[in-house]
Amino acid sequence: MPADLSPIDKAKFVAAKRAVDFIENGMKVGLGTGSTAAWMVRCLGERVREEGLKIVGVPTSTRTAELARQVGIHVTSLDEAKWLDVTIDGADEFDQNLALIKGGGAALLQEKIVATASDLMIVIADAAKEVQQLGAFALPIEIIPFGWQTSKALVEEMLVSMDVLARDVTLRMNGDRPLVTDESNYILDLHLKRIGNPRQLALVLNQIPGVVENGLFIDICDIVIIGHGDGRVTVRDINSGSETDDRIIFAPTDNIFADLGE
Repeated sequence: MPADLSPIDKAKFVAAKRAVDFIENGMKVGLGTGSTAAWMVRCLGERVREEGLKIVGVPTSTRTAELARQVGIHVTSLDEAKWLDVTIDGADEFDQNLALIKGGGAALLQEKIVATASDLMIVIADAAKEVQQLGAFALPIEIIPFGWQTSKALVEEMLVSMDVLARDVTLRMNGDRPLVTDESNYILDLHLKRIGNPRQLALVLNQIPGVVENGLFIDICDIVIIGHGDGRVTVRDINSGSETDDRIIFAPTDNIFADLGE
């Protein structure tokens, strides 16, 4: 591992490296979006190139699809794959029940569809992403552009009755224009600080006209792999209730660093 990597990047890398050990020949694999997921795609590409691993990848965004092709992973659509063996993705926050906030990379809709079409969802994250209670990270929701200000007002009104600490709602921007997702929608970020009942909030949000999907992933994640800056990894399985610790050993000139284009 290059010495100039930050502890956070080292943690993301070792989590990604451990996660791809779950992948076997012939699997159909959901490929997440975001900085941690990008490490995973590179690690998986390394196995494809060096071990001859034969898999099919289903990306959750156009940028993940581009990276997967660059590193030699065969890419297809979810419609073609139909059902997946496993999805590996990052998270903006996760709690002890493996409930997640996702959507910091504006790909939450495709990420949730792909994750729920998988036998197994593995989340990879650095230790800083674990929280006692969700909500410090802004909760993204994807909305259609038509009448977005009405949708925003309805969300703000609904939040008054929810168990949250704050209720600020902002439209995510890309420069001086609204950010547009791969599905041509907008993103509202809900700055809540604390979410007392994530399951209730997820259900209520999706009842609001104009809301396509929310970034709360409840009862979807099966395993979280937590990376640390010193090379340690913790694997936590919510189904078996097990937690194991490991350490990633690799060569300083690992090929994974030859194609860093992010």
